[in-house]
Amino acid sequence: MATPHQTGKFYGPGGLWKPKKKQNEAVVPEGPLRDGDKLDVEHVSNTSLDGPDASEPARRRREAPPLVRDLAPQERARLEKVLVKKIDLRLLPMLILMYLMNYLDRNNIAAARLAGLEEELELTGTQYLTCVSILFVGYILMQVPSNLFMNKIGKPSVYLPACMVVWGVISAATAAAESFGGLLAIRFFLGFVEAAYFPGCLFFLSSWYTRKELGFRTAILYSGSLMSGAFSGLITAGITGGMDGKRGLRAWRWLFIIEGIITIVIAFIAVFILPDFPRTTTWLTEHERQLAIWRLDEDIGEDDWTGSQNQTFWHGMKLAFQDIKMWNLMVLLFCFVASGTVTNLFPTIVGTLGYGNIHSLLLTVPPYVLGVITTFLNSWHADRTGERYFHITLPLYIAVIAFIIAAATIKTAPRYLAMLLMIPGVYTGYVVALAWISNTLPRPPAKRAAALAAINAVSNASSIYASYMYPESAGPRYLVAMSVNCVTAFIAIVAATVLRFTLVHLNKKLDRGEVVEGAVAVGEAVPGEAARKGFRFVL
Repeated sequence: MATPHQTGKFYGPGGLWKPKKKQNEAVVPEGPLRDGDKLDVEHVSNTSLDGPDASEPARRRREAPPLVRDLAPQERARLEKVLVKKIDLRLLPMLILMYLMNYLDRNNIAAARLAGLEEELELTGTQYLTCVSILFVGYILMQVPSNLFMNKIGKPSVYLPACMVVWGVISAATAAAESFGGLLAIRFFLGFVEAAYFPGCLFFLSSWYTRKELGFRTAILYSGSLMSGAFSGLITAGITGGMDGKRGLRAWRWLFIIEGIITIVIAFIAVFILPDFPRTTTWLTEHERQLAIWRLDEDIGEDDWTGSQNQTFWHGMKLAFQDIKMWNLMVLLFCFVASGTVTNLFPTIVGTLGYGNIHSLLLTVPPYVLGVITTFLNSWHADRTGERYFHITLPLYIAVIAFIIAAATIKTAPRYLAMLLMIPGVYTGYVVALAWISNTLPRPPAKRAAALAAINAVSNASSIYASYMYPESAGPRYLVAMSVNCVTAFIAIVAATVLRFTLVHLNKKLDRGEVVEGAVAVGEAVPGEAARKGFRFVL
């Protein structure tokens, strides 16, 4: 008969055996777990990363669900390709349309200036610039609470369209402004509500796509803002030419009314199209749902959204703020947005070329169209190659050159060339940098939600002061603004370089099987399936 020493068992009270507990090993009862049974998993060694002597909070080893586990590799690849296309068709068209209206409602004040807003409201001095800037005060205040709240309730299909209805109403109400004070109040509350959308979308996308898929999808989403820049010029030119004075209203008032109504209609449609998270959605088959959940688990090592009880506001914020990589990303994105603030008053800058209002509005279209093309190509190639750093920094060098040309000459041809390069130079790399946030701070979802919102909020702080760098008296060269944009673009290159060196160092530690403090979540090593597949940061 085998001894307890040989079997690893010992006899307790009543002659019942229990597994012998070794140091740093979980007690696992034999047979199936019954209600009330618990596992002691406080000190299980993670030898795949920590070495034999290290211990940490253990994670359950998750296995692929049966419907996924039984698939042949070729069949799995085929089904995953079909699934991703299905997700794309369900999410992206509506998210792009919603973001187009989000950006249009936020920035149409720049086009409204050429349609008579400043003149009719008798704005003087810096009053117009203050109305542009005040939106970003509300925009910054709401982003982190909004993202954490959306993650907590787990209902983006309801939350995002509801916010859209509210900002559509506020945007349409801009047409009723009769004074500087009224316009200022409307703009503040518009920013407060619009803040929910963009960081919410970034988090939403990262809950459906793997890291290698996220860059191009982020670019597709951000194309909504670039297209809105092109459409804004076309729409305003059409309204200015055909509706100015209709029913006693100036063209700028019609601009806000029409765009606000369109926003509200799209929001009601979105409720019936947008899904929630993979685990809670109803439009996938059970096979597709299991595959959608498992492929995220394979990519990072954790299931994403499992229930509201697992999503805590303060814990997510704490994890994000303790991670040095978040602060590096914050500097990078802040400088990106600071360089891109030229778009806040782009119609005014183009207007210094000396053409009429309608022609100036039409001339704003080509830079945005070029920006959409270069953004798509760059992001597609970044995902295809799995590289981030050079896809972020190389376009920034183009932006630096464009800002130098704009500040150095007053000749029409080279200045318009600079304007053509400014938007592609900044935003081509910007969307890759947005994807780099989720690539670098992937899990847990509460941390990712807090980081995305905090970075986006701080980066948009530059828009508060940037408008004051573009008074009409500073045209046509806008020497101070172009110089600042040039410097911030260069700092963004430096920040990206520092982050790349940091991630290379962390990947080398992971190669050696060492614990990486803050690699996925502060104080935790890489978990589960991702560890077995060899998780590494995207460079």
